[in-house]
Amino acid sequence: MRPFTTLIRQLLSVCLLAVAATASAQSYPARTIEWVVPYPAGGGTDVVARMLADAMGKTLGQTIVVTNKPGAATNIGADYVAHAKADGYTLLSADTGTLAANPALYSKLNYSAEKDLAPVGLMARFPLILVVNTKVPAKNLKEFIAWAKTQSGGANFASPGSGSPHHLATILFGEQAGLKLMHIPYRGAAPAIQDVVSGQVPFMFVDTASGSSFIAAGKLRAIGIASAQRVKNFDSIPTLAEQGLKGFEASAWQGLVVPTGTPPDVVAKLNKALVQALGTTEIKARFQALGLEAIPSTPTQMAGYTESERKKWGAVIHANGIKLD
Repeated sequence: MRPFTTLIRQLLSVCLLAVAATASAQSYPARTIEWVVPYPAGGGTDVVARMLADAMGKTLGQTIVVTNKPGAATNIGADYVAHAKADGYTLLSADTGTLAANPALYSKLNYSAEKDLAPVGLMARFPLILVVNTKVPAKNLKEFIAWAKTQSGGANFASPGSGSPHHLATILFGEQAGLKLMHIPYRGAAPAIQDVVSGQVPFMFVDTASGSSFIAAGKLRAIGIASAQRVKNFDSIPTLAEQGLKGFEASAWQGLVVPTGTPPDVVAKLNKALVQALGTTEIKARFQALGLEAIPSTPTQMAGYTESERKKWGAVIHANGIKLD
């Protein structure tokens, strides 16, 4: 009788756990949610997180508090969330670096972007624009390529840092355009842009949020945008693809993730609130002002997009021997 009794107890235990999980998902959220941003306060990622957290909190009926855990190219914040309890109360703004580039840029991480972080949904895309100092004698892609080929030792370019989407996009651009380029890394977009404006470095890829005011003021000249189609509010800037660089696309993007093992019903609630927030008139207007593209998705769609981006940028990183450790 003992084996039968043991089996009954095991079945009851499984049933009780299932009931508890269902009850937990139905009552979620029952307390404040923490949203981790792996960058300092005030930057583009932080701004996006705070506006979405406010809107999602109203839908979910609970406060979502944004906390900043910057450092190590997003790895400090990502590690914190990857090892948090998988109950839906700890979220992470994960971007191109966190999910697509860092697994190839670092020989060893304390977490696995693929195994320890589960997608909730994509949030925003920052299209990248090829810009030059106004003294560079180029107004389109053909003229830019001709100019770059005259630069002895290769044309210098700036980026917000080694391994950033801007850096990797320029490496891929150089390969496809047949150019020799020299990387000048900075600590952030602001100092990189300032040195391109002043002429210390002739060009860079800048994201729409960071570069729009400089382009509008005539301090930077836009050569082309690295998107499949022209971008709203930047309609006058032709894509690099339509200028002859067929199939070239590059952007910085962000998505929302949770620790792997978070109940599916909880992930579904978070996704529904996120998609609803991205669809509001207020968020659309604020995104448009920042030059961002809202990219709502399902968790499955985000997983597929992340995997394709990981393969794309991983290949660029490995082919060029780029390492950050």
